[in-house]
Amino acid sequence: METIDIAIIGGGPAGLAAALYAARARARTVVFESAMPGGQIVTTDHVENYPAFPEGISGMELGDLMHRQAERFGAEFRVFASVETLEPCGAEFTLTDSEGDRFLARAVILATGAVPRKLGVPGEAEFTGRGVSWCATCDGAFFRDKVVAVVGGGDAAVEEALFLTKFASKVYLIHRRNELRATKCIQERCLASDKIEPVWSRAIAEVVGEGGKVTGVRLAATDGGEGEHLALDGVFIFVGVTPRSELAAGLCELDETGYVKVDQEGRTSYPGLYAAGDVTTSSLKQVVTAASGGALAAFEALRYIDEHACSIEG
Repeated sequence: METIDIAIIGGGPAGLAAALYAARARARTVVFESAMPGGQIVTTDHVENYPAFPEGISGMELGDLMHRQAERFGAEFRVFASVETLEPCGAEFTLTDSEGDRFLARAVILATGAVPRKLGVPGEAEFTGRGVSWCATCDGAFFRDKVVAVVGGGDAAVEEALFLTKFASKVYLIHRRNELRATKCIQERCLASDKIEPVWSRAIAEVVGEGGKVTGVRLAATDGGEGEHLALDGVFIFVGVTPRSELAAGLCELDETGYVKVDQEGRTSYPGLYAAGDVTTSSLKQVVTAASGGALAAFEALRYIDEHACSIEG
């Protein structure tokens, strides 16, 4: 079993920032990422609010830069290797990854993020990958000159609707309320687009299809009005996220919705276990705050290791 100083579970902005700070401090740092480094930002076409990029930057490029910077300072990466078990071992932790390899870590930082929430309606599972998607950047090109719908009213939904206008002939923006929750400047760009048509006070009741692909959705009114059928070729769902906090369950305190509770320095209720980014109870879920949280968690993890080493030596 390999011994490492800091195990970082998750390679999104929080995990990559933590890796940078921990590796620069000369701690042996290993990042476990179930996909490719960068996390969900690699599926974002354009990040326009990250400092130092006045013209914006693609999520793929930003994730790659953060990965390369952490690697340059010595952070090690186990990509396409998810952590299956996380267990206390005295003042340390044992981890087992999907390759079956085991590690002993002196401190752990959870940066597992969150996954898109599903609607849970008939047809959603059946047509996943056949017209139902949670990633416009991944699948938008398959809908060139097609009619699609985006479900949701927050920043993610509106930004993805704008991205889809590069391909689709028409984009319906379906929202259960009569106004959007997205940031005002993003709303303005969305509502100014001649390709985007808002569908207010409606929720998808069923995804319908024929011949193995989506042909439309059945909408239910949320304001007491009449439901309707909307003919389209694809549905992109952005109705929130669910934290990936399974590894923390039973170890540290979670809130009622499953987010990991942390203090201002990223400490959880379990000594030596830290968390950062979208998996935590932090109110603002942005790349810049995830990176900040990762840096704080790394700093505290390094201090924990130093203090524990001193107590052993003493």
